[in-house]
Amino acid sequence: MAIQWFPGHMNKAKKALQELSEEIDIVIELLDARAPFSSCNPLIQNIIRFKRTIRILNKSDLADPEVSKVWLEYFNQQENTLAILGDKDNKKQRDKIIQLCKKLAPARGTSFEKPLRVMITGIPNVGKSTLINQLVGKKAAKTGDVPAVTKANQRLYLNDTFVIFDTPGMMWQKIRYPQIGYHLAICNSIGRNALDEELLALYLIELLQTSKYQAGFSARYKLKPEHLTLSPDNLLDLLANKRGCMITGGKIDRQKISEIVIQDFRSGKMGVISLETPELWEQWISEFVESEEQETAQEEARIHPEYEYSEEEQKTNKPNTHNGKK
Repeated sequence: MAIQWFPGHMNKAKKALQELSEEIDIVIELLDARAPFSSCNPLIQNIIRFKRTIRILNKSDLADPEVSKVWLEYFNQQENTLAILGDKDNKKQRDKIIQLCKKLAPARGTSFEKPLRVMITGIPNVGKSTLINQLVGKKAAKTGDVPAVTKANQRLYLNDTFVIFDTPGMMWQKIRYPQIGYHLAICNSIGRNALDEELLALYLIELLQTSKYQAGFSARYKLKPEHLTLSPDNLLDLLANKRGCMITGGKIDRQKISEIVIQDFRSGKMGVISLETPELWEQWISEFVESEEQETAQEEARIHPEYEYSEEEQKTNKPNTHNGKK
């Protein structure tokens, strides 16, 4: 079952975003570079479709640069879209974004009457408010390392001819694919009240055990090759022992070790890690669609079971209506 999180204020934000979309020229959508597909919200895509869009793969210093390069190529092939990596150099990123906005809408921003109108959007806790403050050059938007800090649209002015609209983080209204819920939660874009940290840690451990990021994972916790062959459950217990996560009676504190593993990922202490690639997502979607089709067929068979013909009926090719079958 996929993790679901859609707080009440997001319905209001959705309506405000729909109204605002009519006024804007450029959309800047921030994605988490560690999980670009998961953080590319279809709810937002439906609202901003046909708009010229700049996609910024934010937190790229925490993602695998080779995988980020693949994602840039993927998004840059899409119509009306430019994709770039986020840059921690505030001035460099600010100048680049302003230049791209002017390039995409050269007829706007030429006078006070025709300002360039730019909307910044994305999922919660992906860095929208930080980018706003970079562009405006002051602390104009609240920031914080928790989801849903911004809860209402804000209009800010870079200058007389450049208007920025900051919007609340918008989560998927319904998360269909379980991987998306896990990835967003691991990247800290879902509120803690919707999470089970132990399940998240087990998912992350299993992913790291079988990925090319084994070395960074092993180095962080001083694991031996045979440790990587353990089940995620047993490996979590091993990590707890290594980190001294114990409670009264010598029992393992699985909550504490789960939080440590997740935080180590978020802070980059296991190295640069990308949770997904375009190819991997195509595989997951195919598997999910196949699973849904099987479940639908099973449910259909349960509700409308296939009629079993008797030998006599098979010979006459007519159902026997006298025995109450049909």
